[in-house]
Amino acid sequence: MKPTRTKTGGDSAGSSDVRLVVASSVIGTTVEWYDFFLYGTAAGIVFNKLYFPGADPFVGTLLSFATFALGFVARPVGGLIFGHLGDKFGRKKILVATMLIMGVATCLIGVLPSYGTIGSAAPILLVLLRLAQGVAVGGEWGGAVLMATEYAPPGKRGLYGSFPQIGLAIGLMLGTGVLAGLDAITSEAAFLAWGWRIAFLLSAVLVVVGLLVRVKIMETPAFRAMEQQEGASTVPALELVRDRTSLRHVLLGMGSRFTEGVAYNTWAVFVISYGTGTVHLDKQPLLVAVMIAAAVMVFFIPVFGRLSDRVGRRRIFVVGALTTMVLAIPTLAAVSTGNTVLITLSLVAVLGISYPVMYGPQAAFYAELFPVSRRCTGISVVYQLSGIVASGLTPLILAFLAGKAGTTGVVAYLAITAVISAVCALAIRQRDMFDDDVRSPHATATVSPGNA
Repeated sequence: MKPTRTKTGGDSAGSSDVRLVVASSVIGTTVEWYDFFLYGTAAGIVFNKLYFPGADPFVGTLLSFATFALGFVARPVGGLIFGHLGDKFGRKKILVATMLIMGVATCLIGVLPSYGTIGSAAPILLVLLRLAQGVAVGGEWGGAVLMATEYAPPGKRGLYGSFPQIGLAIGLMLGTGVLAGLDAITSEAAFLAWGWRIAFLLSAVLVVVGLLVRVKIMETPAFRAMEQQEGASTVPALELVRDRTSLRHVLLGMGSRFTEGVAYNTWAVFVISYGTGTVHLDKQPLLVAVMIAAAVMVFFIPVFGRLSDRVGRRRIFVVGALTTMVLAIPTLAAVSTGNTVLITLSLVAVLGISYPVMYGPQAAFYAELFPVSRRCTGISVVYQLSGIVASGLTPLILAFLAGKAGTTGVVAYLAITAVISAVCALAIRQRDMFDDDVRSPHATATVSPGNA
């Protein structure tokens, strides 16, 4: 099909190419998030027993979540490395590498001997593999998001940017679903001995499928046009710091993401450990409840991504931050009752419906803050650097607060993060940087409806 010119697209690809890009983004991020958050689920119910068995149960959980947090510390490193490579050599090239790194690391965790077998080498190797996971997912998100948003038709960037975001929900659904299934068909001893390992080894299958799709996609029209007309950025990270507008957007973007990262890791990761450890519930209904909420999330992420194309990304994002904060109180109360139906409904409300109000428009919201020459680095820094505190430390912080102050401390922390994010999101006022892309010959400087 002969390329055609569009206002936002320059040399636009055919519909079949765009569908392949969308499929690649969804499958790729599904693999990455399945692997990354499978670790988070296992940290609260497996790793604290197998890799830190000598510690007090409370301390063991904290140590296990500390290794979970290390993956988020590694994510900015991956974001800087692969963001730089993505801005220098293209979005496509980095995506194959990140998928391979993640797949290998996850499979190795699946065969890693426990502390009882190899002693202190077990937690050390677990930490190293977790760091590899962090580097991989740190590079994956920016490339996948830009493959979707830079191929998006006019007026649908929020929708297309939401497609790779769906991978988070599917990955969570698969991760919790597989662990729940394995837990249901095995005894407690068998699950701890080998059952959980199957979930990690299944990553190899997902990686093969993802690579088969990913190698077929073309580089984005925006990057190809930039290479031809002005060349790639020399040091994108340095340009982010030197440009006052870009630096301001990095800082405000990180602040706005605070409550999104906290909300996800509260209701997808911490709630399982809190329910099993503090409330003494069985892990099976909690895993199933999170899986159902993730399934609902798959539907609502593109709904709110598309809505942001019509009414503005900033408005949608702020509503999501405040709604998720309000729902925290009844959700924690529902978990404390131990009632499976109430727990499931509350998690569907806060994680399946309210959380996508933020996460659906997020990709396009951040992508529009940076020019094409440093866009991959910019959104990777915003998303991954903020993730250290917003995501990685959340289960650890909440486990500590729950142990010391109960649900009051947890709710207070969630409220503070929501207010910070809402204020930062409201402070973002910037025209759509996609209008300045060199691939858009008839571009005009307009105020982005996404940031209005």
